[in-house]
Amino acid sequence: MLRLHQISLYQFKNYPQRKFSFAERVTGIHGANGVGKTNLLDAIHYLCFTKSYFSRTDGGNVLNGASGFRVEGQFSLNSNQETAVCILRENGKKEFLLNGEPYDKFSKHVGRYPCVVIAPDDAALVTGDSRERRSFLDSILCQVDAAYMQHLITYKKVLEQRNSLLKQFAESGRKDFQLLDVLDSQLELPGNFIFSRRKDFLHSFLPLANKYYTDIAQKQEELSLVYESEMLQQPIAEWLKQNRNKDCLAQRTTSGIHRDDLDILMGEKEFRGIASQGQRKSLLFALKLAEMEVLKTEKGFAPLLLLDDVFEKLDENRIGRLLHKVCNENDGQVFITDTNEERLASHFKALGGSFELINL
Repeated sequence: MLRLHQISLYQFKNYPQRKFSFAERVTGIHGANGVGKTNLLDAIHYLCFTKSYFSRTDGGNVLNGASGFRVEGQFSLNSNQETAVCILRENGKKEFLLNGEPYDKFSKHVGRYPCVVIAPDDAALVTGDSRERRSFLDSILCQVDAAYMQHLITYKKVLEQRNSLLKQFAESGRKDFQLLDVLDSQLELPGNFIFSRRKDFLHSFLPLANKYYTDIAQKQEELSLVYESEMLQQPIAEWLKQNRNKDCLAQRTTSGIHRDDLDILMGEKEFRGIASQGQRKSLLFALKLAEMEVLKTEKGFAPLLLLDDVFEKLDENRIGRLLHKVCNENDGQVFITDTNEERLASHFKALGGSFELINL
């Protein structure tokens, strides 16, 4: 079992210094826009992933006018008490410690405290480009498979080197195919591992997401989710060889697992082109609920669930069904933000379980 009991923030976003304690499994966080509801969830995310969910740079999360920040969390994991601390120093150096011991690699912490986030911008998972869906898929697999994460890190590093070399070819007018051969061979192992792991994982994950979509929508719709990868046709080594001239002209690697996607169709049409706002949100929640179930199965305990402003554009029935699944059918810790205290309290009371409300 995983629980976050307390979190302390120092110079983090809009918090000069603040401490929060969580006594109940379900916590509602309410207040006007701009008071720091999302920032509190992001601090929790930092303790799970060593980074922000909403910002690309650590420096953007420092209190305006301050230098550096500190986030500390008191957890219990399978009855063991643990302390996780993330520090951004004044010189921009970041440190992450577990029970006072610093990590030499932050990637070693990912997956210790599994976490699922649902936020307004996550709509891009359904409506955005393929990068959003790959990132979602990688986030799940990195939390349950350390080998996958290491192969992904290696693949991205070599891919960056290969793209840099292709640009050098164009700028210098000289092509060193011997060096390109070396980089191509270095892409094969991680590329094949990632493809194989994604394919096997999605074989069971996609039907699960489809089932959750039907449960939330309360009706059967012709939704189909399909893994799309060039590697389904031929191995990455053959693609790299076949597209070498194309890559030189484009100055980038045009084939590989970095182009994988999930095709989402309603009937025979593209889902995002015809789906209503309610259908899009229902699919987003279905994907996240499937992620939550996978993490629970793989880790042996439920992940933390962070829901940020999820009630907009959902009718009362869908809200009720969503909350029933995440609060009643799920035994993990849940944090939900909303601007409306009455709405939060009303839905929580209807669920029949215990909860707490934090006013910001």
